[in-house]
Amino acid sequence: MITAHKEVQLDHKVILDLIKSQATVLDLGCGTGDLLYLLIKEKKVRGQGIEIDEQAIYKCVAKGLNVFHGDVDSGLAEFSSKSFDYVVLNQSLQQILHVDKVLTDALRVGRKVVVGVPNFAHYKSRLQMFFQGKAPVTGALPYQWYETPNLHFLSIRDFKNYCHFKEITIERSICIGEERKVPLLSNLFAQTGIFLITK
Repeated sequence: MITAHKEVQLDHKVILDLIKSQATVLDLGCGTGDLLYLLIKEKKVRGQGIEIDEQAIYKCVAKGLNVFHGDVDSGLAEFSSKSFDYVVLNQSLQQILHVDKVLTDALRVGRKVVVGVPNFAHYKSRLQMFFQGKAPVTGALPYQWYETPNLHFLSIRDFKNYCHFKEITIERSICIGEERKVPLLSNLFAQTGIFLITK
């Protein structure tokens, strides 16, 4: 049974707008299932998640979500091509060991892929690095260097350049701060970049 939901995060609102009603969605690294729950509740999607953290999976199950225990880095061989309308990688790409492999798999399995990444080039991160000489801690990057799950430190510009190099089409690009969208100078002022991509 789907339970009540807390206040919606801005990145979740943006992703909600990108995904069509009654679509099929595979959420890779779905965490405690807040986004997947929201998509099911608001857009009536048929959703499935994959998560490696067992405690997070228990929370997903408590929300009534269909989530499998698995490591995204091991691949998506069990899913056929274009078996989902959307594959979602929100705030998980930077934690994946084999980014190229996972994105290739996601673009094969999903007709479209939604990627949300923290922007390591946000001005607060730059200022902390420059003036304090230490790894930045911000709203989008809340972890100390010794406890961060992040393996890759990319900017919005890095992801756009990656898509260009790999001939991946960016259909939509929405950059956000803590409370609103950032339409200009997003690599400097946005904390998160959200991309709708296809191959």
